Amino acid sequence: MSSKLTLDNIYKASYVLKNVVRKTGVIYAPKLKPDTELYLKTENLQVTGSFKVRGAYYKMSQLTDEEKAKGVIACSAGNHAQGVALAAQKNGIKATICLPDGAPISKIEATKSYGAEICLVNGVYDDAYKKALELRDEKGYTFIHPFNDPDVIAGQGTIALELYEQIPDLDAVIVPIGGGGLISGVAFAIKQLNPNVKVYGVQAAGAPSMKNSLADGKIETLSSVKTIADGIAVKEPGDLTYDICSKYVDEVVTVTDDEISAAILALMEQHKLVAEGAGAVPVAAVMFDKIDLKGKKAVCVVSGGNIDVTILSRVIARGLLMSGRSCHFNIELVDKPGQLLKVSKIISECGGNVTAVYHEHAPEGSDVNGCYLTVTLETRNFEHIHTIKKALTDAGLKLF
Repeated sequence: MSSKLTLDNIYKASYVLKNVVRKTGVIYAPKLKPDTELYLKTENLQVTGSFKVRGAYYKMSQLTDEEKAKGVIACSAGNHAQGVALAAQKNGIKATICLPDGAPISKIEATKSYGAEICLVNGVYDDAYKKALELRDEKGYTFIHPFNDPDVIAGQGTIALELYEQIPDLDAVIVPIGGGGLISGVAFAIKQLNPNVKVYGVQAAGAPSMKNSLADGKIETLSSVKTIADGIAVKEPGDLTYDICSKYVDEVVTVTDDEISAAILALMEQHKLVAEGAGAVPVAAVMFDKIDLKGKKAVCVVSGGNIDVTILSRVIARGLLMSGRSCHFNIELVDKPGQLLKVSKIISECGGNVTAVYHEHAPEGSDVNGCYLTVTLETRNFEHIHTIKKALTDAGLKLF
């Protein structure tokens, strides 16, 4: 293992990877943030659906013949697993991957499809990590760390070399943070090439391990993590990634699951891009003004697209609510003919589209003639919701 991360190493990684990974495209995204010249680095379209293959492949290319013969082991919430599995397959190395048992089935199956052996572990990423270390010691495998390794970080840093070519006059780059491998590589490389470029990190509000650690000046471990962005649900950053981030990252911000959902929806609708939660956090940070980028030329690294399709409909529903594209009204009515017609007429005149209606009589203790109506609507934006709400109250209807 190289003892130190250098720009030479990152250029070497770029050479090793040139026939293995895609040089992913950069897409102009004017609608996501109209006052910013915003671009998207589409690592969600990378082979295996995520940037992780860069670091995994470069790390494995640097192993000795003896290490390659013994095989490798890794642990992952999904994307690193697929990167290691593909890299091992291409290098003819046996790979064992420890995954938390809650990892999406789609990611488990994808990892298996690259020929890796899977070991499911009860708990979260950190539990899978402990198991992987046990197996490493027992079987003599080489452990491929998902983020805390100079060769892995060098592989991820190749994204910065591509960005430097693709957008030479860049002002800022916004990068997701889980354990910190991606942002460490990108920040280190970009600051060597142009120290004036700002590097912003984004974590899920339910897993702010790097943000807390940097704020308190020491590595901290979260007691638990909870976010739809499973790819960045890491309890503790690495010592190497912490050191690099403290030197080269300008600021770390957080976004909520609702904001992440809205970003996933916006990427789908506006750019026909499928991003997983971890991949959408930079876009969420920009959309919801977590970083001041007015008048700047900025790029969001959309780090992966391996979203579990079984949660996609729930994410879209939350995204619609979060962006004012859907809403619920609870209306108190008198139980007499024409009431439903009155409500639907007002909504229709305001241009709202009713997608669901639930009508029930008032419970005991309420007005004997009372009833409640819950209406779900498709709307244009929050202003549209306000217009409909005002029209209903102006007509004497009581909303609660």
